[in-house]
Amino acid sequence: MQVVCKCEQVEMKRDMDLIRTLLIQMDEEPRLDGTQWLEINHHDFPGHSLQEVAYHVGLLVEVGYVRGSIGGGMPMISKLTWEGHEFVDDIKDSGIWANTKARVEGLSGVALSVVAEIAKAEIKKRLGLL
Repeated sequence: MQVVCKCEQVEMKRDMDLIRTLLIQMDEEPRLDGTQWLEINHHDFPGHSLQEVAYHVGLLVEVGYVRGSIGGGMPMISKLTWEGHEFVDDIKDSGIWANTKARVEGLSGVALSVVAEIAKAEIKKRLGLL
């Protein structure tokens, strides 16, 4: 017996703006306190499919920014980790985010850890520490 899946295959690439939006929404969600498991509502992210949102939530779980369970459709999440809170605090300010994005513009790809370092540098620059 052969099982054929007619699933839509979508090439997934990291979308740093979606990652930022997801983290900000998670940070503002009071139910994400680690006492329950929640599923992100992909309808809260216009212009992004269920697959895109699920993929990016899964990436945030994998990188350790979110405590969650990957499997099936949308990953279930329970809270931001310390690292997740640190990162979202660094990228929440729209000016810092705009400057961070401008600094990586034109590059074919940038690791999330580099984006985090650039955001920290932008904050230090704004505070006059650089």
